[in-house]
Amino acid sequence: MATTDNAVSRVKGPAGYLHIDDGGTGGLPVIFAHSFGGSTQQWAAQLAHLRGHSRAIAYDLRGHGASAAPSNNDYDVIAQAEDIAAVVDDLGLKRFVLVGHSMGGSAAIAYAGKHPERVAGLMLVGTPGKSPEEMSKPIIASLESDKYQQVMDNYMKQLLTNAKPEVNTEVMDGMKNISREASTAIIKAVFQFDPLPLLRNYPGPKMIVSTSMENQPHTLSQSFPDVPHKVIEGTSHWMQMDKPEEFNKLLDEFLEIVSRES
Repeated sequence: MATTDNAVSRVKGPAGYLHIDDGGTGGLPVIFAHSFGGSTQQWAAQLAHLRGHSRAIAYDLRGHGASAAPSNNDYDVIAQAEDIAAVVDDLGLKRFVLVGHSMGGSAAIAYAGKHPERVAGLMLVGTPGKSPEEMSKPIIASLESDKYQQVMDNYMKQLLTNAKPEVNTEVMDGMKNISREASTAIIKAVFQFDPLPLLRNYPGPKMIVSTSMENQPHTLSQSFPDVPHKVIEGTSHWMQMDKPEEFNKLLDEFLEIVSRES
């Protein structure tokens, strides 16, 4: 069962304890999964927005924030979906909405594809599609070479384009806590994961949210043109932090759709 120690709640996951931020009552519970390098703090505006009328829960992914790092450096996306299973099962949630950002979106897809009956709705924010090997292979090779820091610096600079100063600071502070070994394992895992079959296996309400900069080939919105796709302009990859009010309107819109279809 979930344990509480000095106001820090945690559940036991397959690879160690997972930190959770759980609050609010009413409605379908909403579970938030953050991005690579992040923590529950990346959803602070959404948790505050929902908790006046609904239960809203965020958790730190394995090896992030206050959650334990896997001893075997296993960041496989399917393994991370098992962490979602540990959280929702420990909290006794039978049905809920999943909102995942970036890598957290990949884990959310993996969970929803395997447990579609549990997921009332799936909102995917800045979540990657399937990367072709000709694109991912040279990036992985660079990360495993002496160019690692240059590659990571360029990667983060691109993702943080248009970020508010405070968002830039928070994201970069989080990234400092992820080791080179873990970062490489995480990026490999996301590249290796194919979200398409599992997302096809989830028949419930879905919404894809991205920035205009993310409308590149092989995106989820291109692979699933029938899924509603919303674009937030003028933000970094962390759109829920840069423009929380605009993001929260889309979140409310999606939750209304889920409510009608549940």
